[in-house]
Amino acid sequence: MTSLTLDAAEKILDAAHQRAQAIGKAVSVAVVDAGGFPIAIRRPDGARPLTPDIARAKAYTAAIMQRPGTMLKKWQESQPVFFSQLSQLPGAAMPIMATEGSVTIKKDGEIIGGLGIAGGTAAEDQQIAEDVLKSLGYELEFAAWGVSGGKG
Repeated sequence: MTSLTLDAAEKILDAAHQRAQAIGKAVSVAVVDAGGFPIAIRRPDGARPLTPDIARAKAYTAAIMQRPGTMLKKWQESQPVFFSQLSQLPGAAMPIMATEGSVTIKKDGEIIGGLGIAGGTAAEDQQIAEDVLKSLGYELEFAAWGVSGGKG
Protein backbone atom coordinates (compact mmCIF):
# COMPACT_ATOMS: atom_id res chain seq x y z
CA MET A 1 0.00 0.00 0.00
CA THR A 2 1.35 3.38 -1.03
CA SER A 3 0.95 6.28 1.37
CA LEU A 4 1.48 9.98 1.03
CA THR A 5 4.29 11.11 3.34
CA LEU A 6 4.96 14.55 4.77
CA ASP A 7 8.07 14.74 2.58
CA ALA A 8 6.00 13.99 -0.55
CA ALA A 9 3.34 16.51 0.51
CA GLU A 10 5.97 19.22 1.02
CA LYS A 11 7.40 18.52 -2.44
CA ILE A 12 3.92 19.04 -3.87
CA LEU A 13 3.54 22.32 -1.94
CA ASP A 14 6.96 23.57 -3.06
CA ALA A 15 6.27 22.72 -6.70
CA ALA A 16 2.81 24.31 -6.58
CA HIS A 17 4.14 27.54 -5.10
CA GLN A 18 6.93 27.71 -7.66
CA ARG A 19 4.43 27.17 -10.47
CA ALA A 20 2.08 29.80 -9.01
CA GLN A 21 4.89 32.33 -8.63
CA ALA A 22 5.82 31.78 -12.27
CA ILE A 23 2.37 33.04 -13.28
CA GLY A 24 2.31 35.78 -10.65
CA LYS A 25 -0.22 34.24 -8.26
CA ALA A 26 -0.20 33.76 -4.51
CA VAL A 27 -2.14 30.54 -3.98
CA SER A 28 -2.73 28.43 -0.92
CA VAL A 29 -2.05 24.73 -1.26
CA ALA A 30 -3.37 21.81 0.78
CA VAL A 31 -2.47 18.15 0.64
CA VAL A 32 -4.55 15.54 2.48
CA ASP A 33 -4.27 11.77 2.79
CA ALA A 34 -6.75 9.30 1.28
CA GLY A 35 -9.07 9.77 4.25
CA GLY A 36 -9.14 13.54 3.77
CA PHE A 37 -6.97 14.32 6.78
CA PRO A 38 -4.50 17.20 6.34
CA ILE A 39 -0.82 16.42 5.81
CA ALA A 40 0.37 19.89 4.83
CA ILE A 41 -1.25 23.26 4.17
CA ARG A 42 0.61 26.43 3.22
CA ARG A 43 -0.54 30.01 2.55
CA PRO A 44 2.23 32.21 1.12
CA ASP A 45 2.58 35.93 1.66
CA GLY A 46 -0.01 37.75 -0.39
CA ALA A 47 -2.57 34.93 -0.51
CA ARG A 48 -6.04 35.89 0.66
CA PRO A 49 -6.93 34.77 4.22
CA LEU A 50 -9.71 32.34 3.27
CA THR A 51 -7.70 30.51 0.61
CA PRO A 52 -6.16 27.87 2.96
CA ASP A 53 -9.64 26.74 4.02
CA ILE A 54 -10.81 26.63 0.40
CA ALA A 55 -7.70 24.67 -0.62
CA ARG A 56 -8.27 22.19 2.20
CA ALA A 57 -11.92 21.68 1.23
CA LYS A 58 -10.88 21.09 -2.38
CA ALA A 59 -8.21 18.57 -1.33
CA TYR A 60 -10.67 16.85 1.04
CA THR A 61 -13.25 16.54 -1.74
CA ALA A 62 -10.77 15.07 -4.23
CA ALA A 63 -9.55 12.52 -1.67
CA ILE A 64 -12.79 11.25 -0.19
CA MET A 65 -14.77 11.33 -3.43
CA GLN A 66 -11.80 9.66 -5.17
CA ARG A 67 -12.21 11.78 -8.28
CA PRO A 68 -10.93 15.22 -9.36
CA GLY A 69 -13.24 18.18 -8.90
CA THR A 70 -13.67 18.64 -12.64
CA MET A 71 -15.21 15.14 -12.89
CA LEU A 72 -17.36 15.72 -9.81
CA LYS A 73 -18.54 19.07 -11.16
CA LYS A 74 -20.34 17.31 -14.01
CA TRP A 75 -22.01 14.96 -11.54
CA GLN A 76 -22.93 17.87 -9.27
CA GLU A 77 -24.60 19.68 -12.16
CA SER A 78 -26.74 16.63 -12.92
CA GLN A 79 -27.66 15.93 -9.26
CA PRO A 80 -27.46 19.22 -7.32
CA VAL A 81 -29.71 18.07 -4.46
CA PHE A 82 -27.55 15.01 -3.80
CA PHE A 83 -24.40 17.14 -3.72
CA SER A 84 -25.94 19.79 -1.49
CA GLN A 85 -26.62 17.06 1.09
CA LEU A 86 -23.12 15.52 1.04
CA SER A 87 -21.55 18.28 3.13
CA GLN A 88 -24.24 17.80 5.77
CA LEU A 89 -23.61 14.09 6.36
CA PRO A 90 -22.48 13.34 9.94
CA GLY A 91 -19.14 11.96 8.72
CA ALA A 92 -18.34 14.92 6.48
CA ALA A 93 -15.46 16.88 8.00
CA MET A 94 -15.37 19.58 5.33
CA PRO A 95 -17.65 21.05 2.67
CA ILE A 96 -17.70 19.15 -0.63
CA MET A 97 -16.28 21.48 -3.29
CA ALA A 98 -16.62 19.97 -6.75
CA THR A 99 -14.61 22.49 -8.68
CA GLU A 100 -11.34 23.24 -10.42
CA GLY A 101 -8.17 23.08 -8.33
CA SER A 102 -9.38 19.92 -6.61
CA VAL A 103 -7.33 16.96 -7.85
CA THR A 104 -7.11 13.42 -6.55
CA ILE A 105 -3.57 12.17 -5.92
CA LYS A 106 -2.99 8.72 -7.41
CA LYS A 107 0.17 6.65 -7.70
CA ASP A 108 0.63 3.09 -9.01
CA GLY A 109 -3.13 2.92 -9.56
CA GLU A 110 -3.91 3.67 -5.93
CA ILE A 111 -5.63 6.78 -4.61
CA ILE A 112 -3.42 8.16 -1.86
CA GLY A 113 -4.76 11.67 -1.23
CA GLY A 114 -6.03 14.96 -2.53
CA LEU A 115 -4.53 18.26 -3.64
CA GLY A 116 -6.32 21.57 -3.33
CA ILE A 117 -5.19 24.86 -4.87
CA ALA A 118 -6.97 28.16 -4.15
CA GLY A 119 -6.16 31.75 -4.99
CA GLY A 120 -5.97 31.90 -8.77
CA THR A 121 -8.75 31.73 -11.28
CA ALA A 122 -10.49 28.37 -11.53
CA ALA A 123 -8.48 27.55 -14.65
CA GLU A 124 -5.20 28.63 -13.01
CA ASP A 125 -5.86 26.56 -9.89
CA GLN A 126 -6.61 23.51 -12.03
CA GLN A 127 -3.59 23.99 -14.28
CA ILE A 128 -1.22 24.40 -11.33
CA ALA A 129 -2.57 21.23 -9.69
CA GLU A 130 -2.32 19.15 -12.86
CA ASP A 131 1.14 20.48 -13.80
CA VAL A 132 2.54 19.78 -10.35
CA LEU A 133 1.15 16.27 -10.00
CA LYS A 134 2.23 15.32 -13.52
CA SER A 135 5.75 16.70 -13.00
CA LEU A 136 6.12 14.69 -9.80
CA GLY A 137 5.02 11.42 -11.43
CA TYR A 138 1.47 11.12 -10.12
CA GLU A 139 -1.32 9.77 -12.31
CA LEU A 140 -4.05 12.02 -13.71
CA GLU A 141 -6.30 9.42 -15.34
CA PHE A 142 -9.47 8.38 -13.51
CA ALA A 143 -12.21 5.99 -14.53
CA ALA A 144 -15.73 7.32 -14.81
CA TRP A 145 -18.04 6.28 -11.99
CA GLY A 146 -19.08 2.67 -12.35
CA VAL A 147 -16.40 1.92 -14.95
CA SER A 148 -13.27 0.06 -13.98
CA GLY A 149 -10.00 0.85 -15.72
CA GLY A 150 -11.35 3.29 -18.31
CA LYS A 151 -10.68 6.97 -18.71
CA GLY A 152 -13.29 9.26 -17.23
